[in-house]
Amino acid sequence: MAFDGPSDQIYKRRAMKAELLDAETELALAYAWRDHRDEQALHRLITAYMRLAISMAGKFRRYGAPMNDLIQEASLGLMKAADKFDPDRGVRFSTYAVWWIKASIQDHVMRNWSMVRTGSTSSQKSLFFNLRRVHARLEREAAASGETLQGHALREMIATEVGVPLKDVEMMMGRLSGSDFSLNATQSSEEEGREWIDALEDDGPQASETVENNHDNDTLRHWLMTALNDLNERERFIVRERKLREEPRTLESLGTELGLSKERVRQLEAAAFGKMRKTLEGQSSEVHHFLA
Repeated sequence: MAFDGPSDQIYKRRAMKAELLDAETELALAYAWRDHRDEQALHRLITAYMRLAISMAGKFRRYGAPMNDLIQEASLGLMKAADKFDPDRGVRFSTYAVWWIKASIQDHVMRNWSMVRTGSTSSQKSLFFNLRRVHARLEREAAASGETLQGHALREMIATEVGVPLKDVEMMMGRLSGSDFSLNATQSSEEEGREWIDALEDDGPQASETVENNHDNDTLRHWLMTALNDLNERERFIVRERKLREEPRTLESLGTELGLSKERVRQLEAAAFGKMRKTLEGQSSEVHHFLA
C-alpha cells in the first residue's frame, strides 16, 4: 500500500469512507487471514482501520516528517499488526494495532530526525518523544510556585519523571538542542578555510602499514613456495587441495581421485607437512598456523 502519489488529504477521505467493523466481523476476518491466508479478508481488515493509522500519524507531524511518509509508516505498522494478530487472545484488533502503528512511526521519526542516529533503546525512545513535554510541564509547575529550576536539578527531575538514567537525559538534551552541519562546511569564515571533513582521522591503513604488510606477505609467500617445491608432485597436490583452496577437499574425495584409502592420504598429508616444517624451521613463526 504505497503513499507516494496523491496528497494525504485524499488518503484521509478514502479512509473515512471505509466500513466500520463490528467485533464479530472483525473476528471473522482475522480468522480468515490467520487460518486460510485470505488476502481479501486481510485487505478489508487493513482498509477498515486505515483511519486509525492516519489519525496516529497526524500526532507526529510536529517532528518535521512529511505527512505522506508518516502515513506510509503507519500503514506498514498496521499491516504488521494484521499479520501477527491472534484472534484467540480475546482483544480487539484496534487495541492490538495501536502498538504496532505507533512503534513503526516512532522508528521512522527517530531514523530521520538526524544524520547522526539518536538512539534506539527503550529509554532513549521514551526520552525522545517525552523529554520536551516533561521539560515544559516541570518548568510551568516551578514557575507557578515561584521557583526557578537550575539546569542540573531540572535534568534530575526529568530523569526521575521519565524513569531513565540522568546520563541519558543529558545526552538526549544535547542531541535535540543541536543540529546537523555539513562536513564540507569551512571551519572559518574565509572562503579558502579548511573544511571540517579534513579534520577527520583517516581510519584506513597508513602508507607505512601498507608497505610493511606487502613486504611481509611477499616474504611469507616466498617461504611457502620454497617449502612446497621441496615436496614431490603428489604431496604438493594434497597440500594444495587440503590447505590452499577456498573450500578444502576432504580426505575421502582425494583418496577416490588418487586411488588411495582415506588413511593413506592422511599419512601423505602429515608427511608433507613434516617436510615443510623442516624447510621453514628457523625462518619465522608466522607460517606455523598454516601447518596447524
